[in-house]
Amino acid sequence: MDRVAQRIERFNSGLLPDMVQLKYKAMAESPFRFFRGTCHLFYEDLSKVKSFPKSPLTWICGDLHLENFGSFKGTNRQVYFDLNDFDEAMLAPLNWELARILCSIYVAFDTLKLKKKRAEEMAKLFLEVYMGRLKSGKAYYIDPRTADGVVRTFLDQAALRKEKELIKKNAVGKDKELLIKINNQTHFKLEKKLKQAVMQHVRQWLAKTELLRNKYTVKDAVFRVAGTGSIGLKRYMLLLQNKKNADKLLFLDLKEAVASSLAPFNTVIQPKWTSEAARISTAKYHMQNVSPALLSTTTFNGAVFVLQELQPVADRINLAGLCNQMKEISNVIKDMAVLTASAQLRSSGIQGSSINDELTAFASQNKVGEDLLDYARSYAAEVKKDYKAYLSALKQLAVQKDS
Repeated sequence: MDRVAQRIERFNSGLLPDMVQLKYKAMAESPFRFFRGTCHLFYEDLSKVKSFPKSPLTWICGDLHLENFGSFKGTNRQVYFDLNDFDEAMLAPLNWELARILCSIYVAFDTLKLKKKRAEEMAKLFLEVYMGRLKSGKAYYIDPRTADGVVRTFLDQAALRKEKELIKKNAVGKDKELLIKINNQTHFKLEKKLKQAVMQHVRQWLAKTELLRNKYTVKDAVFRVAGTGSIGLKRYMLLLQNKKNADKLLFLDLKEAVASSLAPFNTVIQPKWTSEAARISTAKYHMQNVSPALLSTTTFNGAVFVLQELQPVADRINLAGLCNQMKEISNVIKDMAVLTASAQLRSSGIQGSSINDELTAFASQNKVGEDLLDYARSYAAEVKKDYKAYLSALKQLAVQKDS
């Protein structure tokens, strides 16, 4: 087996075997999907670079790429566009976050068959806008009132989506027979005993949650598959029905929290978390302008989970649909750069991260832009090479199974 495939297999060995096969299949779709599913390779390789440019410590989401920005409804029920995946979040050098997002631009543009010149322009644009926002020392946020261009349209459409659309897409039946649709792609049937245990656990959680106590009943639970890097973790979707209004439904996402894939390569001393779920939810709280609705942590069957509302507005911008609209792509890239810098400014001075003054001074004196771009560009080429090796390994395994 190829060394890249061995590294991937070793990393995923502790995940649910059947679901890992779905992850491997998803990663084979394209170099960009492969990049999304191999965050551990990125940081393992980065940790071996001796001359990587130094930078202040900040809170980073860890797996920042073009599809880890999206819309969600906050605790105030307002729709926001922001960083939305913090499974790998840690206190780490600021340049680690930049290297991953810049690399994602090169990989994504190559996957979409866009000219290399465009990738260069967008990577440089991201870095320029990011440094500008960091230098300002002022965090910013994006909602339907402050957004512009394609992000404004995206959020306006998201805000118009109703719970009925989510119900129509994910639920079947009525009243006592109300269930979550099983499609064996994103929703899978749970073994009866596990299903009953998950539902009972959420009933207990409801009883302790003042906002929802005595208002909802748990109707159904399924195994849920979403994203790429997290496929293989224990993840459940639950359907709740309002006791007074049967038409009012609520979906919950219960996702297992495990150690960040950065942890083996990050030498920075971290806060002492009560659990990995606490690490993820705290990073969300500090870095996002507003946290997702019902964000909390819980322990079930010996594993820790992050729990939050599954919403009809949660979505990502389809970059493939903007291939011929470079002006719109550049506006999205600018927004992503602003949000990245804002997340770091918002969480500055918290639990070991550099204070605002240090971040603004770094942005003012920063001379490592070209070094970061060089690294991102070269590593994007490595991703393409690793992807080809990965596909070759999959084919060899398929041949061995057939023989």
